[in-house]
Amino acid sequence: MNEIARAAGVSQATVSLVINQSRNIKLSEETRQRVLAVAGELGYDRLPAIHSPRNQEEIALLISSLQSYDPFVDAISQARDAAWRNEVLLTVYDYGDDSELALNIIRQLEKRNCVGIILASPVTTMVDMTAFQDCTTLPLVLLNQRDPDSPLLPSFVPDDYANAFQLTRHLINQGATRIAHITGESWMEATRQRLAGYQAALAQAGIAAQSEWVQQTNWQFNESYQATETLLALESRPDAIFCASDWLAIGCYQALSTLGVRIPDEMLVAGYDDQKISEQMTPPLTSIQLPYGELGRLAVEYLCNDEDAATHLTLAGRLKIRRSSQSNL
Repeated sequence: MNEIARAAGVSQATVSLVINQSRNIKLSEETRQRVLAVAGELGYDRLPAIHSPRNQEEIALLISSLQSYDPFVDAISQARDAAWRNEVLLTVYDYGDDSELALNIIRQLEKRNCVGIILASPVTTMVDMTAFQDCTTLPLVLLNQRDPDSPLLPSFVPDDYANAFQLTRHLINQGATRIAHITGESWMEATRQRLAGYQAALAQAGIAAQSEWVQQTNWQFNESYQATETLLALESRPDAIFCASDWLAIGCYQALSTLGVRIPDEMLVAGYDDQKISEQMTPPLTSIQLPYGELGRLAVEYLCNDEDAATHLTLAGRLKIRRSSQSNL
């Protein structure tokens, strides 16, 4: 999928959605066809057929430690601990954006002593949960995703809008007046909310946003590198760059280093997600620490406490200020 993503100019997440025929996310038909065409050219012949659910014996995967740079792992870890404290077990299933597989799992859960189901996504998304609600009587909770057409379906999500707002305001408070934003694919709710928060902070400060300040990428290092080069080539180049993820910030750092632009002396830089690597970068990267752990814990406790309120909880993260955004002005 990574090879297809690079060739098609999209993210691995987009390829996963197309390959697994997910219709929960509204991707353009042009994007779907481009990904499928590239997949065919690269010899990828494992496009899934429509599944016919059948009775299957269950295989449980027990893993002692889940190692990943994705901060969403914190949600799984805290959910596991919260479940154990409430004397229930958390079983994790990876359905790989295959909705039919997810529905089959839920049908199997109906036959067991299941307290409830948490439907989670590592990427903040807007989804259609109609099929899931129709196939089970078990309590459902959404983690890091929301269904705007199901107001009674509880959801627990990070506040990307507020996070981007506070990070952009921090850069403004450091004296930046020309703040660029390197963002991800437009179909992602996280992308849209972070962009909106960035724009709102500029507007509040009386800074007229320029369209060329916003550079869209597919979350790849090389895309961020190229976006940074484009920003530096502007007649009035930015004095700060807000990257929509720490991974994008790595590509930004590389471009600035290659072009001899010093951080933070000549350019302020901030990331998003507060990956473990952010503290190890040179200089250490300012970022937003997302509240995934708290959200995972609250989702489990909601089910364990037999709550029935239409809860929609959004939590802002914590701004972790480091050297990359500390102006010498």
